[in-house]
Amino acid sequence: MEIVTTLCSRLRLTSWVCQRDRVSVIVLIGASTLSGCAEGVLDPKGPIAAGERQILFNSLGIMLAIVIPTILATLGVAFWFRHSNTRARYLPGFTYSGRLEMLVWSIPAMTVLLVGGVAWIGSHDLDPGKPIADTIKPVTIQVVSLDWKWLFIYPDQGIASVNQLTIPAGTPVSFELTSSGVMNSFFVPQLGGQIYTMAGMTTRLHLLADHPGTYRGLSAQFSGDGFADMRFNVDAVPAANFEQWLTATRNTGQVLDTQAYAELAKPSIAVAPFSYRNVAPNLFKSILSTRLQPDDQSRLSQAVEQRTQK
Repeated sequence: MEIVTTLCSRLRLTSWVCQRDRVSVIVLIGASTLSGCAEGVLDPKGPIAAGERQILFNSLGIMLAIVIPTILATLGVAFWFRHSNTRARYLPGFTYSGRLEMLVWSIPAMTVLLVGGVAWIGSHDLDPGKPIADTIKPVTIQVVSLDWKWLFIYPDQGIASVNQLTIPAGTPVSFELTSSGVMNSFFVPQLGGQIYTMAGMTTRLHLLADHPGTYRGLSAQFSGDGFADMRFNVDAVPAANFEQWLTATRNTGQVLDTQAYAELAKPSIAVAPFSYRNVAPNLFKSILSTRLQPDDQSRLSQAVEQRTQK
C-alpha cells in the first residue's frame, strides 16, 4: 500500500486513480493467495476427496463459531470497560461466578464433542480400506514406492508403468500399496487422502475420479535425496480411451521380470515416465515378501526369482 501511495504522489495522480490502484493491488494479492487452492484438497475431483473437504469445512465452521464470538467479545469488553465509560460497572470485589465458569467450560467441551463427532463419523465413512459402493467392477492397481519413483502394476491387465498412473474415469480403483524399502506416502490430493507404504506389508486405498482429467500425485513422506521428484500424473480417461491405452502399452516397452525389477529398484532421481508391456506373474507378492533394501540388488533379484518360480 505504501508503494502505491508513493508512486501516486510522485506521479501526481488524482485521488480516485490512487484509490483504484489500491483496490487492484488488494484484488491481486487475494487472487494470488487463492491460486494455491487449485489442484489441492479444496478442489476435489472424486467422492472421497469431496467427503474429506466436507470434514474440513465442518470442522472450520464449528471452530469459527467459537473464534469469531470470542474476538467480538474481546473487542466489546475492551470498548465497554474503557476508562471514559462511566456506565460500566466496576466490581473490584468480584471473585467467582458459577454461571460464568459453566459458560467458559461448556463451550470448549461442546466444541471438542462436535469436532470429535465429525472426525469419528468421517473416519468410518471414508475408511481407506472400505470399497467404494458402485455397480462397476473396480480396477486393481498394485503400487510400489521405490527410491525415488513409483511403480504401478496392473495385475489383471498384465502391464506396469513408472511415474505415470492411468485410470478409467467413473470407475472405482482399488490400490494395494507397499514399499521396496523406506516408508513412503502415496497422495493424490484431488482424489483422496494419503496412505503410507511400508516394506513387508500391504496398505489399501480406494479412490474414484468423477470426470476425465489429469491430477497431480506425489509423495508426502520424506524419503531421501530424490524425495522432491517423486511426482506423477494421474490421467483419468474415458473407458474407451483406457482400453486403447492398455492396447498401446502391451505393444511397446520392456518386460518387467525379476532382473528388470532389480535394475528399476536402484536409486534414481527424476525418472521420466515409461511403461512395461508385460509383468512377471506374482511379482508384487514377491516384492512384498522379500523385505529387502533396494540397494541390495543381488539378494533382491534372487529372492524375487525364487518367489516367482514357486
